[in-house]
Amino acid sequence: MKTHVYFFSLLLSVFFLSACSSTKEVETLPVDVQYSKAEALYNNDDYLEAIEAFKLIIIQYPGSEFADKAQYYLAECRFKRGEFILAASEYDNLVRLMPSSPFAPLARYKKALSFYELSPRAQLDQKYTKLAIDEFQNFIEFYPKDTLVQDAETKLSELSDKIAKKVFENGLLYYRLEYYRAAIKYFDDLIEQYHDSQYTDDGYFWKAKCQYERRDYTAALNTLSIVEEKYPQTDLKEKITKLRADIQYDMAHPNPTFFEKLRSWL
Repeated sequence: MKTHVYFFSLLLSVFFLSACSSTKEVETLPVDVQYSKAEALYNNDDYLEAIEAFKLIIIQYPGSEFADKAQYYLAECRFKRGEFILAASEYDNLVRLMPSSPFAPLARYKKALSFYELSPRAQLDQKYTKLAIDEFQNFIEFYPKDTLVQDAETKLSELSDKIAKKVFENGLLYYRLEYYRAAIKYFDDLIEQYHDSQYTDDGYFWKAKCQYERRDYTAALNTLSIVEEKYPQTDLKEKITKLRADIQYDMAHPNPTFFEKLRSWL
């Protein structure tokens, strides 16, 4: 039994010494050789090992010509592994610490793309959607002539529509619950903050519906006029026509409330 324990301990010692020797060898390699080895690991999809190799370059040679590339590909390893929060953090490190690097524009775009990948469907919390919107806007502001601006704008529109959909659905929920004032607030938020979304004309229409239910007929007619003026090609024309007819009929044939009836009896 003692022999087995001794043999096992010896194996551990040999392994430890071998590892130390290997690490020492890596540490003494020139930076260009270390980078080539790290890059080879990355190209072979060995992302975990590549992460450690790129980290070593960043720590040992922070001022070298390879530092920004190592930082960028460290972030890329995280991105390729689907570790988008960590990837966003590593891209941010490059943008903050090496702003003059030629990799900075792409790192800023990829930081936004990391949050974009984390953006969930419209019904869920939109924290990462909002972060992605902020970062794509920052990218466009910092690099307005970059070749990726068009893609960033396309994704911005998609993300804005996602949040607009959530706001619109919240308004519909309150409408169905007959909390019309709360519903109008959501529809107003949609109209003011996401006026370019595909849901904005719906927001106007349902705002008018809420106003109609609250017997605010003049405001409802005004809202319908606005949506017709701003969205002449809306697919809600038939619904708008019907709602306007209902409003005009009710204005011509007022239906007194219970309290109005009560006052007339007294």
